[in-house]
Formats: sequence, C-alpha cells, structure tokens
Amino acid sequence: MGGLYLYCLRESAPGYLAAPIKGIDGNGEVFVLPFRDLEAIVSEVALEAFASEEIQRKAQEDLKWIKERAVAHARVVQEAMGGDPILLDLIPMKFGTIFNDRARLEEVLEKDYLRIREVLERIRGKQEWTVKVYLKERRKFEKVIKEKNETIKEREKEIADLPEGMAFFMEEELKEVISEELYKELNNIVEGLFEDLKKQAIASVKNKILGKELTGRQEPMVLNVAYLIQEEKIKDFNKKAQRLNQEIQANGFYLEYSGPWPAYNFTTY
Repeated sequence: MGGLYLYCLRESAPGYLAAPIKGIDGNGEVFVLPFRDLEAIVSEVALEAFASEEIQRKAQEDLKWIKERAVAHARVVQEAMGGDPILLDLIPMKFGTIFNDRARLEEVLEKDYLRIREVLERIRGKQEWTVKVYLKERRKFEKVIKEKNETIKEREKEIADLPEGMAFFMEEELKEVISEELYKELNNIVEGLFEDLKKQAIASVKNKILGKELTGRQEPMVLNVAYLIQEEKIKDFNKKAQRLNQEIQANGFYLEYSGPWPAYNFTTY
C-alpha cells in the first residue's frame, strides 16, 4: 500500500523544484502538491517500509538504513529551498512524516493552515546558520591554561618545594586540579563564543554535542549551535565567525560555520 512522504512545506513557487529528484526510497520521484497558497513537497512510498514501528525497528537494528534515508530526506529539503540567488522560506518536516493519502495530508494542512502561515512569517527574510566548535589540539589548550591559571601555578610551585615522596601524592592532586580548571575554562570559552555570536542573531538554539561516529572527525565537538539571522546581517555574522575562529585557534580550538540551511531549529508549529 502506498502513502505520501512529506519533506517540507513552503509558499507557492510554481515550477520551482529541481527535477528529477528521487525520493527517500530511491525509487519514487519528488513532486509538488499545491494547497491554497502553500506547496507540499512529497513523494510516494510504501507505507509498510516507513511506518513508525518500522522506522523505530530500523533505528535499533539498521543504522545504515536510517542514515541513508536521513541524508536523502535532507537533500530533498535543501533542493526545495533553492539556492543563490533564490532562497525560499520553508518548513522542513521531521524524518518519517508520512500520510496515507492526499486527502489526509490536505486535512492536516487545512487544520494547521494558520499556524503554518505564522511560522513562515516568523522566518521570512531570515536564514539558519550553524556553528560547530571542536577541540582540535588538546595539548595546546592545556598548555595555554597552565601558563595563565594562577591556581595551577601555585600548586606546581608547592610541589617543587616538597620532598620526592610527598611530591608524588601532590602531583596526583594536581592532575585533578588541572582537569577541573580545564573544564571550567573550556565552558567559559564555549559560552563566550555562543554569546558573542548570539548578538548577531534574533534566535539561537544549542543542539546536542555529536560524537565522533557522527561528525567523522577525530577531534571532540564542544559546541553545536544554530542561529536564525536576518539576511542583511549574514555578512556581519560570517565576519564575526571568521574572526572568532582565528582567535580561538591559538588556544587549540577550531570553529566551523555553515549555511544557509532550511530552518530546522526554528520552524516547529
């Protein structure tokens, strides 16, 4: 039995969809369903393959399947948003949003129409940009902190004046002190970066820190943020991000920013 997989909603943009685009299952093609002054970007899928229970089972037993479908979902949303010089305001749907038929989809759109319009108005003329910060060189970071942290300096001085036997135990304590101070300083740096860039945005969301298996990087992620920025402030935001990246590299960090993205973090309705 077939159903409709919903990728996103947007304002009417007749004829504007890169074609042909394969859907989330790699078979059916993506197409547009008009509804009043909106468009639903959909493709036909087998209901049994994308039922909620089946997706939950796949999430437990076949992460490769989930990742491939999630990438396909994001690709369609990105295509539907367009690109330079045309970026369309749209509401991306959560992975696995599916309807039994067109009538059921239109019923939901009618019921939620005003809320959908409110969300589209809220993001009009704005872009989502993401910022991810990684601790690229931990040893450099530790060295910088040790050199400027008075608590660590005092402990090191105390250890230098102690007999060898006592110094051993103090060194173990020092390791704990260093670890605590590094954690504090790391939080201070990360929070400072978040707040500094937040000044350029009208909204911001701290997202979950991703593990190495998802980032594909060896360096640990320490900050993952999304910002909603007015279009006229994008250049200022980019300049600020570039400057901050140059500054924090001296402490062993690396800042990565990217966009514009569909407003995943700011379009719940």
